[in-house]
Parts: sequence; C-alpha cells; structure tokens
Amino acid sequence: MVINSNYMNKLTTDLKSLHEATLNNLKSSKANNTLRAYKSDFKDFGAFCAKHGLNSLPSEPKIVSLYLTHLSKNSKISTLRRRLVSISMFHKLKGHYLDTKHPIIIENLMGIRRVKGSIQIGKKPILINHLKSIINVINEQKIEEIKKARDKTIILIGFGGGFRRTELISIDHEDLEFVPEGLKISIRRSKTDQYGEGMIKGLPYFTNPNYCPVANLKNWLQISKIKSGPIFRRFSKGSYLSENRLTDQSVVLLMKEYLKLAGIENKNFAGHSLRSGFATVAAESGADERSIMAMTGHKSTQMVRRYIREANIFKNNALNKIKI
Repeated sequence: MVINSNYMNKLTTDLKSLHEATLNNLKSSKANNTLRAYKSDFKDFGAFCAKHGLNSLPSEPKIVSLYLTHLSKNSKISTLRRRLVSISMFHKLKGHYLDTKHPIIIENLMGIRRVKGSIQIGKKPILINHLKSIINVINEQKIEEIKKARDKTIILIGFGGGFRRTELISIDHEDLEFVPEGLKISIRRSKTDQYGEGMIKGLPYFTNPNYCPVANLKNWLQISKIKSGPIFRRFSKGSYLSENRLTDQSVVLLMKEYLKLAGIENKNFAGHSLRSGFATVAAESGADERSIMAMTGHKSTQMVRRYIREANIFKNNALNKIKI
C-alpha cells in the first residue's frame, strides 16, 4: 500500500495543531496566578538541577525525589507537595509526562513526613478582635475620608466574603447587586473554579454599621462616585482616585500597615489572613463546614475542617471536665 506524501504531511500538520491546542487548553484551565506559581516553583527546581548537572525538563522521578529531600531541610510538607504539583504541571504544559506517583517519590515523602511531622504553623487569621482594632485605627487616622472609606471597605469585604486577594481586587461594580437582605457579589472566576462557572456570594447586613461590609461598601461607592469598573482602585498623587485596579499585594501591605498601627505584631499575618479569619470565626460561631465552603469556595473539605478543628480546640475540651 502506497501512502500519499501529501496525506502524511497533512496528518502531521493536523497532529501538531491538535498538540498545540491541547497545550493551550491545559494553560487555559489554570488561573493566571496559578500558572505564575508553577513557573516560580519550576524555576527553583531548574536551578537545583543546573547546579548538580541534572535534567529538569524532561526530568525523572529519581531527580525529583532528590530535589524534595533537598527542600525538606528548610520547608514544610505542604511546600514539598506544592512543588511536586508544579513540577508535574510544568511537564504537562510542555508536553512531557512525569510519574509523580512513582514509589521513589511517594515513599520519600512518607519518610520526610515521619521525620518532620506534618503539623503546620501557618499565618494567623484575622479574628474579630483584630478586625475591630483595624477598623478603629483607620477611623483614628488623620487622612482623607475617601482613603479611610476605601481601606475599611477592603478589609471588611475581604473578611465578610472570605475572599482570596485576587477575587477581592477583581470585583467590578457590575458584579454587585444590593438586595433588601444585603449584598450579592458575583465572582466570575477564581482559583478553584477551573471551568469558569463562577459563583455568587451573599453578604447580609451586620447589626453594627461601623463593622458592616455592606454599609461600608455603600458609603465607599457614594464617596468615590464609582459607577462602573473596578471598585477597589489606587490613589495617585494626593487623594486623587485613579482608574487603575488595586493590586493583590497592595491589600497585604494595607492590612499589615493598619495591624502595626493598632499595636498588633504583623509579621505573623499574610494576605490569606482575611479569608482564613472568616472561616475560623464562622466555625467558632457554629457554622457548619458546608456553609463555610459555600462562602469561601473551597472545593475540598480538608482545609475547612482544619479551620473548624482549630476554632473548636477549647470547645468540648476534656480538660474542662477536670475540677481543681
């Protein structure tokens, strides 16, 4: 049987096209921040391989296992797992296969976990006392009212909605719907929403308007006169509100600045602290894991259950039964 060369060329071209489309689909399935994290993690892996004369792409399980052992000296188990996912995904994005379930990787991780333990001391959550201290200290600042209004709203909406930083700064005026019960916020895309289905978060009114996310947002929109586009924007010179969206890093710096001004050590807090604070306080207040997940958008119960365990550490504590 003679195969026409034009047919073979077309077949090869079609396969290349399918290959490129598949790689583009893989990239599109991940949020931009996730892709940046993969690249950052893989860059560190690449530097390790270059230093020791090893192949980083494509790599092999033995090399990855050596890298994980190297990392384990100064990193948590959660960091090792994240790096492993990043290395695997980077291989996929470049059209390579890496067996991350190989025994030399899995058993090495099990050994590292036994030696190091898996209890993680993470960053602190923003709890109610922290939240009130931040809002109170913002009110005390000798700055323009428009800046106070923006900063209070960022903190309260971030906490009240259990938002990731990227979700928070991505909110547009078009995503808001005020209803008699409070506020609906449409999230068009988030880290765990890989299919772009979106979700709607509902924030009810608080009894105390000073700490109410909805009341403060209404005040901010009225003062700023924002009618469309990003609701959280940068200030340029003086108190002039620009059209530019606030960055996620700005949220962290802003929060840490006010924690410091409130006399609270800020090094143990991070951008995730507003989100973890919501989950922790909700758990302390008796909210079940399903309702917490409905607000935070967590797809796995693992992290939410951790918040609940930590929140309930003094509830039903056996030591409470001992009378001395």
